[in-house]
Amino acid sequence: MPGKRAFDEQLAALDQLKQLPPEECVAPLRKALQHRNNFVVGKAADFVRTHRLTQLIPDLLTAFDRAFDDPVKNDPQCWAKNAISRALADLEHQDAAIYLRGLHFIQHEPGWGGASDSAATLRATCALALVQCRSLTDAELLRHFVDLLADKEKIVRVGAANAIAQVGNPASSLLLRLRALADDDEPEVLGACYSGILRLEGPSAIPWVARFLESSSAEFSPARRAARKSSPNESDDAAAEAALAIAGTHTEQAFEVLRRRLPHVGDPWLTSVLLSAIALTRQDAAVEFLLDHVRKETPQAEQAVEAILRSLPSPEVSKRLEDLVASNRRLARAFATHRPGAG
Repeated sequence: MPGKRAFDEQLAALDQLKQLPPEECVAPLRKALQHRNNFVVGKAADFVRTHRLTQLIPDLLTAFDRAFDDPVKNDPQCWAKNAISRALADLEHQDAAIYLRGLHFIQHEPGWGGASDSAATLRATCALALVQCRSLTDAELLRHFVDLLADKEKIVRVGAANAIAQVGNPASSLLLRLRALADDDEPEVLGACYSGILRLEGPSAIPWVARFLESSSAEFSPARRAARKSSPNESDDAAAEAALAIAGTHTEQAFEVLRRRLPHVGDPWLTSVLLSAIALTRQDAAVEFLLDHVRKETPQAEQAVEAILRSLPSPEVSKRLEDLVASNRRLARAFATHRPGAG
């Protein structure tokens, strides 16, 4: 198969560029960006991005434009467009029109069960890239991102929430609050909203986000309550996202909110997530709280062992934990299973 052999040789040639100084890679990469195979183009674009070869930005733009010409044939799965948009964003290219083109692009491709949209990652990447474009006002950015919050693809909605948070003004936070209150989306999208609100407003927003720790709250929308009846774990997933977002503030207030919620959770999985979130607050009091569970061998002791170890504790904390579990076979087994490097 000559075509397959030529393709493999091209990929091997790109791999060999890793051994060369970046300045010697410019000419072969320029040629690779003109290749008719979109996977080769994508791999070349990744190399340009990694080595920050800004002199190849015009070649990236030419390849990007070409990938929109008969896209299903010339760029299946958007491999080239995805890699090029990532490269342009990382190289801080400022032409907003490039990213707006990707932001609104949909590429339907045949597949099992019918056509699917392969451009979701492209739209999410372009949303985040647009934030750095100084030619657009905050209001213009948010108008584009509002539409993406209703995109059919989850990855795009998550990217839109993250991009809104990066805009970084009070309107961004209000928009994310409104989206979170609708609470009829998938947990990952809601989690991006919770995290964005906390990044924008800081610990003062912890009490507001903490309402979503209550997976059975009557305050939630009818759509969420209906989803809870048909799929209870989905509401627990949203509560887990809220817990992890709160933990990301790394504050004593976060620890206290999570600690107070813990006794009211009956589901073992959500209990485990809350204990992990407590560990991830990185508070000394949180570590002592979890170690106390282990010391007293409470019903949550095994989960506390796992939570501590998954948070990558200091050698001192690891040694204290190891000493505590030494006399309990079940807890010692949990320590051996979850310590870093196990398995």
